[in-house]
Amino acid sequence: MVEGYEVVIGLETHAELNTESKIYCSCKNQFGLEVNTQVCPVCMGMPGALPTLNEKVVDYAIKMGHALNCTINPVCKQDRKNYFYPDLPKAYQISQAEVPLCQNGYVDIYVDGEEKRIGITRIHIEEDAGKLLHSDKFSGSLVDLNRCGVPLIEIVSEPDMRSSSEAKAYLETLKSILQYLGICDCKMQEGSIRCDVNVSVHKPGEPFGTRSEMKNVNSFSAAVRGIDYEVNRQIEILKAGGKVEQETRRWDDQKGISVSMRSKEDAQDYRYFPEPDLLTIVVDKERIDALKAEIPELPNKKLIRYIKEYGLSLKEATAISENVDKAGFFDECVNNSNVSPKSVCNWLLGDIAKYENANNISVRDTLLTPSKLVELIKIIDSGKISNAAGKTVFDIIITKDESISDIIESKSLAQISDASALESIADEVLSQNEKSVNDYKNGKTNALGFLVGQCMKASKGKANPSIMKEIIVKKLSE
Repeated sequence: MVEGYEVVIGLETHAELNTESKIYCSCKNQFGLEVNTQVCPVCMGMPGALPTLNEKVVDYAIKMGHALNCTINPVCKQDRKNYFYPDLPKAYQISQAEVPLCQNGYVDIYVDGEEKRIGITRIHIEEDAGKLLHSDKFSGSLVDLNRCGVPLIEIVSEPDMRSSSEAKAYLETLKSILQYLGICDCKMQEGSIRCDVNVSVHKPGEPFGTRSEMKNVNSFSAAVRGIDYEVNRQIEILKAGGKVEQETRRWDDQKGISVSMRSKEDAQDYRYFPEPDLLTIVVDKERIDALKAEIPELPNKKLIRYIKEYGLSLKEATAISENVDKAGFFDECVNNSNVSPKSVCNWLLGDIAKYENANNISVRDTLLTPSKLVELIKIIDSGKISNAAGKTVFDIIITKDESISDIIESKSLAQISDASALESIADEVLSQNEKSVNDYKNGKTNALGFLVGQCMKASKGKANPSIMKEIIVKKLSE
């Protein structure tokens, strides 16, 4: 509720599929190439050029349908969505209208520690349009048709979200599922996943209000800002006695405002009709079932397992499960080994995450392997090296393929755990620090930390700190 109004949000999420070629031709599907170099008569909309459907696009869409618990339609068709825009050379987009490939699904999201189910209306396949280029170097706009024909799936949610935080959680869940399936790289800076946001407000007990649709939302944080802005805009109109118009608006993230683009189109405005140049899509049950069998354990299910089986917090489980590389690394570490899952989690979300962020890479792009991390954790737990020495070893093995035992030996990192050697160090330190000894005996317990620190310094950091502390305490009590 915002100022007595209930917020209703639905999202239309477009994900570019990472197939080798485009959806209806053999042009390369790759971002960032020289403008208008990956085009042919089909994706340029030349008269007489006939499209041929890329089967991999259908497979990928069905996989996402399974992941979102959809019904898969084994027989469906493609339709022409007619509209004019400079980056659409055919003046129509091949999409799906009445019968999508997948429909009537759902996905469970987690917001503030609570589970919520969001309905999925449909998932359909379609082609992307080109891209208009704007620059101060030239007047007007230029068009790059490399993106024409790039395969998309559009995931349409039910209007089940009631806040911008729920919308963000939904988008993050979709993103991680797409990455788990390996069908989209989800690089928002390249436009490979983007969404249109539908927002309306109404008083409780009243029918849903008139919705507006926001375009140009190119990040999840922008979606949050755009939703919050639109909610407040509509409430101000209603409080002033006005009427919210059905329209399409463009979100300007730099200015933090949305501006009206045009009145919102309905389906009849696009004059949908069956695509005459493409055959009906028919997928047999065996293929649908085989694609379902390829679905891995998905992030929302991993999250619950990590919490219940390994005792991770919701924050920890979310941070690991939403990243396919981290989750795979974590699972490899804890499966068939007796190391603490909590220790693996601490390394992944601590030193490893720090290294990833500093170098803008994934743990899978480093030379650190799950077996190496498990070995390091076991050596630290055994007391052979200290935690500080462990970090020294980590800094090496994440960039170099070296033996951990060789590193420990060459850098003299082995921890001293021999009681007689530690007692000798303790005796020397205690004899040189009579004031701290007397302070401890007079109740100043912080003197103990100083004495242990002096022992660690005397051992050049090699003394086992827990054993060292026990020896100091024992000698002080004597």
